[in-house]
Amino acid sequence: MLSATNHTLEKLEMLLKSAGYKVRYEKGNFKTGSCLLLSSRMVIVNRFSNLESKILAIVELLRELEIDYKLLDEKQVAFLQEIKQTKLQL
Repeated sequence: MLSATNHTLEKLEMLLKSAGYKVRYEKGNFKTGSCLLLSSRMVIVNRFSNLESKILAIVELLRELEIDYKLLDEKQVAFLQEIKQTKLQL
């Protein structure tokens, strides 16, 4: 279970960065709270969303992305597997 804290958000950001994605917080009217630009490997999160929505948006993207586990350390691999196997309960 993920808690809605800044630490959780930072862990998710580091996971994406380690996988080769850039994370930016911009204003926008995304219906999901985030936008994924595949060609540039960039994740844009709505900066006006609350903390819970930001975490939810990134977790949803992580579940769909094909991430190379070789780019991650052991803790990040375990964290990513936990994300992909459990339902989000915020």
